[in-house]
Amino acid sequence: MSRFIYPLLLLSLSTSVSKASECYATLDGDTLRIGNSVVERVLVWNDGALATARIAVKGAAPLVADASSPDFIVNRSVPADARLDTITVAPDGVTPEQFLATVSYKAGPLDVRRVYRIVPGVPAIACDTYLRGILGDNIPTGNDNAADRTNIESKEAMKVTTVTSVLDRIRFNGAHWHGRAVEFRDVTDWNNNLVSEQDFISYRRTPHRGNILIVSDGTGSRGGVVMLKEAPSSSSQLSYTNADFFSDFGDFTVTGTGLNAADVVPDKWTQAYSTVMIPYCGSELDALTALRSYQKTRRIMIPGRDEMVMMNTWGDRSQDSKVNEAFCLAELERASRLGITHFQIDDGWQSGKSPNSAVAKGSFKDIWRNADYWKPDTMKYPRGLRPVVDRAHELGIEIGLWFNPSVQDDFADWEKDAATLVGLYRDYGIRMFKIDGLAINSKLGEERLRRLFDKVMLESGNEVVFNLDATAGRRAGYHMLNRYGNIFLENRYTDWGNYYPYHTLRNLWMLSKYVPAEILQIEFLNKWRNPDKYPTGDPFAPVNYSFDYLFAVTMAGQPLAWMEAANLLEEAFATGSLIKEYRSMQHAFHQGTILPVGEEPSGRSFTGFQSVISPYEGFLLLYRESTPESTRIIDTWLPEGTDVQLIPVLGDTGQTQMSVAENGRIRVSLRNPDSFAMYRYKIIGRKK
Repeated sequence: MSRFIYPLLLLSLSTSVSKASECYATLDGDTLRIGNSVVERVLVWNDGALATARIAVKGAAPLVADASSPDFIVNRSVPADARLDTITVAPDGVTPEQFLATVSYKAGPLDVRRVYRIVPGVPAIACDTYLRGILGDNIPTGNDNAADRTNIESKEAMKVTTVTSVLDRIRFNGAHWHGRAVEFRDVTDWNNNLVSEQDFISYRRTPHRGNILIVSDGTGSRGGVVMLKEAPSSSSQLSYTNADFFSDFGDFTVTGTGLNAADVVPDKWTQAYSTVMIPYCGSELDALTALRSYQKTRRIMIPGRDEMVMMNTWGDRSQDSKVNEAFCLAELERASRLGITHFQIDDGWQSGKSPNSAVAKGSFKDIWRNADYWKPDTMKYPRGLRPVVDRAHELGIEIGLWFNPSVQDDFADWEKDAATLVGLYRDYGIRMFKIDGLAINSKLGEERLRRLFDKVMLESGNEVVFNLDATAGRRAGYHMLNRYGNIFLENRYTDWGNYYPYHTLRNLWMLSKYVPAEILQIEFLNKWRNPDKYPTGDPFAPVNYSFDYLFAVTMAGQPLAWMEAANLLEEAFATGSLIKEYRSMQHAFHQGTILPVGEEPSGRSFTGFQSVISPYEGFLLLYRESTPESTRIIDTWLPEGTDVQLIPVLGDTGQTQMSVAENGRIRVSLRNPDSFAMYRYKIIGRKK
């Protein structure tokens, strides 16, 4: 047992005092304290097999835990040779300055490394786990069914002997803990209900699926913890045992490392899924704000790099049959009129033909047998991409490209893929790549995919943005690989009659409570195409909405014009003025904590989003769907008993002031059905 207090090793490119100097990891006797100016986690050292004793938001009463069992368990070996190392990592343009506290120890034939990540001023302590050595076949993976247990007639019968891997843990006392498990679904070509919430009162040992578990003390202390599992969606995780969390009265564990015995070898470190502990004090808004403050550190939003209004012509289903130099040049002129910032050329720009080609029978198998696969098609682009890139630059538009990494043999050709992307960045300045066709079927594949992204980020000076497709396959979901870019959420087409504006709004609305809306790319389509593909009299068919409204549905996220501009009616280009106005305040809106307000979108709701900039100001983005009444009372996150000044920004902005009732309720008025209004709000007073 060490009694040495380890110093902080500060590494900074700046000569000024590092902000991470507020972060610390101190070991004194058998007590390790990790924290910053707003949060602290106190752990029993236990020769490296740490066990949480308490966690607290600074200035509030700590949540005391039972430290009798380690926070991490994958075998039952006695820990040994523990050490603590600390370092500060300078900001790199994507991730802010971070303080890392690494606890390393041996557990029999296994080396364990737990790296605790802390960002100054953020009330969250993340943990990345790495293993090296021999995991063996004794990894705990049990997940029994309560129906197979005996009835309870004694305390002895209450014991559950099944053991699961424990990725992280906090073990509170008491029998009045309330919880919410939140499960997410991607594979959006097949799913249109993307979020499921399960509220519960913790009782005996119960499994829960999801990436987020929020627990709170029901005795009235108004405190709790958000537990985030940084992994793919539950249905796509590796080595999954049908649970992400377990609750057992006050004992809450994160389970599922994403590893099997073969993944862990003696000659390299293998990373498990990561976890984040986020204590909060107060209301649900405090919990969600604390969660979001951490999520926003995964990738810093820079306006010229990360904010966009993109056009991708694939949404009109011509696939690769039209894309060529002349087509792109003509589309760029129209895109400029519409206020587009990024023009993405989807599948078809390259010489190789994919399975989705409309002009040739292609394949993704053994891509690199064709050394020219990822070179511009010389028939379509005889002068390469330079004329298109140059004209886009003149119009103030960036060119983006579609790319499908070589998935065979667990991304064995990742270095060739990375070299291709770096070459496109260096030759043309292209820094936005839609990444499609991913199949993360193994830990080796996940590692190689990270290497691919890391290499491109490094060699581009972190200028590249990866647009990660979430529509099919085993991919990263909403909570993993977030440092690399944004998420292409869904394919919807008027050709198939499955684009409904309120469906799109609902998916964004549901996700926005737990996923930053600003990292989700949200589509709007050409409403004048394919009216015959919708049932006669369908009130929610796209043609029934204004083009302005279809764009407005996307504004809380990153808007995607999923269409060919050549197919738009002339009247559509009037929406260009709205898009340009939106761009002037897009980043300011996205800087806040964006949360859903009002009713769940149904086509007949009053709904919207609130961007909380501070306790005193923010934005309200409100929608009146197809409802007969022009006024409705809705729930928001505004503080009750206050008066709010409304400053019109966009849309049908008629109100100038409102009063906030109990539970944040406000009276909202919008003059016309299927209309929207965006306001900047300020709290101007509180009622006595």
